[in-house]
Amino acid sequence: MTANHTHNSGFTLIELMITIALLGILSSFAIPSYRIWIQNTQIRGGAEAILNGIQLARSEAVQRNTNTQFVLGSKADWTVQTAAGTTIQTRTSQDGSPNVTVAVTPAGATTITFNAFGRVQNANAINRIDVDSSVLNTADSREMRITIGAGGNIRMCDPNLTVSSPNDPRAC
Repeated sequence: MTANHTHNSGFTLIELMITIALLGILSSFAIPSYRIWIQNTQIRGGAEAILNGIQLARSEAVQRNTNTQFVLGSKADWTVQTAAGTTIQTRTSQDGSPNVTVAVTPAGATTITFNAFGRVQNANAINRIDVDSSVLNTADSREMRITIGAGGNIRMCDPNLTVSSPNDPRAC
C-alpha cells in the first residue's frame, strides 16, 4: 500500500492573521509620521508659492517698466497686479496648502510694490512672511520664512536652523 500525500502550498489562517496584525501595528506607527510629513509639505508648498508670486511681481515690474504689486490675502492667497489694477496672476491657498497660516511683518501689511527697477517702492511694505501650519503643534511643524529686502532681494529660509546650525545656508 502506498500513501497518497498531497503538498499544499499557501498560507494558513493563523499565518494570515499574524501578518495582518503586524501590518496593523506597523501602520499605526507610520500614519502619524505620514500626516506630519504631508502638513510640512503643505507649509513648504505654500511658502514656495508665495516666493514665486513675489518674484513674479518683481519681474513683471521690470518687464512692463511700471509699478507692480504683490497683494497677500488670508492664508497663502495672493494676487499680482499692475498699479492700474490689471490682474496678472492669482493663487488661492486651496491650491495645495489649505492648512497654512501666514504672519507678516510689519503687522497688518498686505502689499509689496515693486518699481520698474525691481526695488520695493512702498515704505510700509511686507518685509517678512512667516509660513506655518494651522494643524500641527510647534514641535512637529517646519515653518518657513520669506524675507524681502528694500532692494528687492527675496529669500526663503528656515528660522529653526538659526540656533542649531548657524553656518547652514538654509538658516535665517
